[in-house]
Parts: sequence; structure tokens; C-alpha cells
Amino acid sequence: MKKLRILASQNLSNSKKMSKLQVRAFLYQLGCFAILFIAGRYIVAMYTGLTGFWIPMTAFIVATLISPKFQAVKTKDGEKLYMKWIFIKGIREIG
Repeated sequence: MKKLRILASQNLSNSKKMSKLQVRAFLYQLGCFAILFIAGRYIVAMYTGLTGFWIPMTAFIVATLISPKFQAVKTKDGEKLYMKWIFIKGIREIG
């Protein structure tokens, strides 16, 4: 049992920490998904004949497919934040 506790504490101390840009990318992606999910849920509920479980499931799938993807990438110039979206051609660097 002691070995398990020691290994668990070592894993926690050795785990990689997210950089500021990785946290920002995660929050951007979460925020965009949440906005699109809530809007999609409202639109699906109001304008389709779906009921019950199918309303949030449909909104989840639509929001997942159309939300932009953010990623922090380490380059030779430092870490940069990039975005890819289905409605924009190519990949864009975010300030």
C-alpha cells in the first residue's frame, strides 16, 4: 500500500503542467463549444420535431463538428496559438 502511495505522489509531481497558451486554447475551445451547444440546443428544440434525449444529442454533435479547434504549438520562435475552423480556409495564428 505504501508503494502505491509513493508512486501516486511521484506521478503527480512528474506530470506535465499546461502552459498558459495551452490553458487559453482549452478555454477558447470550451467557450466556443458551449456557445454553439446552447444555441444549437435552442434551435433544435424550437425548429425540429425532436424530443427528449435527441435534442441535446443533436446539439452536441453539431457543436462538435462546427466549433473551431484551438492548439498551442511550440515553434522555434516560442509557443504560438493556432486555430482551425471549418468556415475558414487553412490554419490561422491567433495573437
